[in-house]
Amino acid sequence: MSAPRIGRSALKAAKGPAPGVPRILNKTQPSPAPHRAGVPLPKRANPHLLNLSSESQTRMSPRIMTMLGVSVLTIGTYCGYLYTSYRREVAQAQLMNVPEDVSDRYNHTARTFDADVELSEKLMRIGKKRRDLVQQARGHVLEVSCGTGRNLEYYSLGARGCRSVTFVDLSPEMVEIAQEKFGKLHPGFKWVEFRAQDAREVPSPSHNRGQEKVAYYYDTIVQTMGLCSMPDPAGTLRHLGALTEPQQGRILLLEHGRSHYDWLNRVLDNLAPAHADRHGCWWNRDIGQIVRDSGLEIVEEQRWHFGTTWRYVLRPRRS
Repeated sequence: MSAPRIGRSALKAAKGPAPGVPRILNKTQPSPAPHRAGVPLPKRANPHLLNLSSESQTRMSPRIMTMLGVSVLTIGTYCGYLYTSYRREVAQAQLMNVPEDVSDRYNHTARTFDADVELSEKLMRIGKKRRDLVQQARGHVLEVSCGTGRNLEYYSLGARGCRSVTFVDLSPEMVEIAQEKFGKLHPGFKWVEFRAQDAREVPSPSHNRGQEKVAYYYDTIVQTMGLCSMPDPAGTLRHLGALTEPQQGRILLLEHGRSHYDWLNRVLDNLAPAHADRHGCWWNRDIGQIVRDSGLEIVEEQRWHFGTTWRYVLRPRRS
């Protein structure tokens, strides 16, 4: 084949197939989108833009609208019931003459106390706060206002934890329940004592040395949810401070009382007489002021639940 003929064959191959012969496209390459000369290509649609045309808007079904209406009506009715009940309770509470010392109520509520507070403590996660506090107890330990023993499962007993534990509460019925629980939880632990006693009258611990008794201090004193029922909470704390080891001793408190917010404090104040008469607890006490009045030194302070739950680590004030 001559050179000119070879050149013409190569030129035809470069231009494409001859007219009438179908062209085979490479399937791996997308075919270009057709467009007309002089017409600009449309801009790429933004996926974040919403189609605001009225035709594309989704209408709420009548069934959903009915359900929402019924829900709003139910919530409104329930809120109205709560408000009416609250006003009635406030009116009754204002007419009550409740003494400052309501600790005797626990003698009547001891057997149902755990069931009464179980749900609220779970919702507020009080059990975790009890555990975190009580697990700090070391050495010779005193727990006042021990109640039915809701802290018992959190103690670390033994030579590396609590070497001895003394449980005190003003209610003999509650002390009895706590003692039964302790026997089931810690059957082998012997250095434990239960006493029905006023916390203001607890003496210093002592041991026999020959024919004389030698007094010493408690390394840790635990008090949970007890200041609300004491007739003299600040004076009780001062007395407990005198029983605490002066250098390394600690007083661990978990209490409930006044809130950060005035509106909530008004609710607590309005219902306080009825709550104290029923449960033996003045839930509107200013725990911070009680601690300051006691003269003890604050090591740690925390608050939760709109400020109504108070946690303190205290120690005797160093001169």
